[in-house]
Amino acid sequence: MNQDHQNTNAKANPYDAIIIGGGAAGLMCAATLGKKGKRVVILDHANKVGKKILMSGGGRCNFTNYDISWENYLSANSHFCKSALSRYTQYDFLDLIYKYEIPFHEKTKGQLFCDNKAKDILNMLLDECALGAVEILTSTKIDQIERQALEEGSQIYKLSTSRGLFSAPSLVIATGGLSIPTMGATGFGYDIAKQFGLKVTAKHASLVPFTLAQPMLGVAQSLAGVSLPVLVETGKTSFHEDLLFTHKGLSGPAILQISNYWWPDMSIKIDFLPHDSIDDLIESWQVNGIKKNLVNALSEHMPKRLVQAWFEHIDTLKPLAERTALQLNPKEVKAISEAFHQWQHTPKGTEGYKTAEVTRGGVDTDEISSKTFEAKKVPGLYFVGEVMDVTGWLGGFNFQWAWASAWCAAQFI
Repeated sequence: MNQDHQNTNAKANPYDAIIIGGGAAGLMCAATLGKKGKRVVILDHANKVGKKILMSGGGRCNFTNYDISWENYLSANSHFCKSALSRYTQYDFLDLIYKYEIPFHEKTKGQLFCDNKAKDILNMLLDECALGAVEILTSTKIDQIERQALEEGSQIYKLSTSRGLFSAPSLVIATGGLSIPTMGATGFGYDIAKQFGLKVTAKHASLVPFTLAQPMLGVAQSLAGVSLPVLVETGKTSFHEDLLFTHKGLSGPAILQISNYWWPDMSIKIDFLPHDSIDDLIESWQVNGIKKNLVNALSEHMPKRLVQAWFEHIDTLKPLAERTALQLNPKEVKAISEAFHQWQHTPKGTEGYKTAEVTRGGVDTDEISSKTFEAKKVPGLYFVGEVMDVTGWLGGFNFQWAWASAWCAAQFI
């Protein structure tokens, strides 16, 4: 379906719904409404819709997960997402995938990716919108939004835009969060919420790499490109995933996941050998008379560059690098074990919204009906997707939230 299509002459004629934002949630909501026979227009300030869909999942779009649970989401109200996730499940979205015969595969831990390109998902959504005669207008700047109460208890929303006036009794905010501003992300949805008196929680970049300060930054830079499976913890939360050292600090799925639960000045703890025990390894080497030095012996279980860097960087390990297991006393064994199993560090910060996959925080869920997604105090105003204070884990959970919240809202418009 061509974007910015259909006639735009009768712009002042009321639609049934105006959707601001042509991302995953906006397109899903529009397609669902269109198939119900509703007259729908999507307004987006970007020159194309679905940009974040196209770049997601390394260009293959991790569009949902086999194992969706409300426990995979963060919100000030942890129960808010339960209703929508149960009414529109990952299997409902998979029905669409099967309908369009889009080939996909499970990568790991239930994560579902397109076999080909993320464009398969975007084209599917655009085709669904076309079936419902949804109008999509890009490069549209919204100058003003007014809500006018009507005598019979309903309302009309009037939008003054760079394309003229649009009006409808229902207005859906699907503007997403602040992550990846180069894709067109803005805080416009939060501004609309505030305009109508709705609370917006504190917002932070999330699913985002950590930055480090010197001297640890120098160590990370020397290890840039090294990846390994770890157990990472902060507070009471932990993840078994891969970690990646970068020129700025720490990244990889493990770090992105834990960033959802991290706050400034909190430390993280990392086990670089989560599926083995260094104490047991050293004991085995001692029993068997293994004469390899510790760097070489440990490098059979972890990347050698990491092992070498740790023995060079950590003061208690420096004198031990050339020793064998037979030459260690219990105190030294403990020091080696703690350095690799219980390494603790406080990140300098994160890379911010520039590389964050999502925004943690948003429109306060106390302001929104978890059944209809309508603002409790503002009839006809709906919020769907990432703009709300609901943040999913890495792995297709945020897309599923977009599909579910958008579909549920459409049932009540």
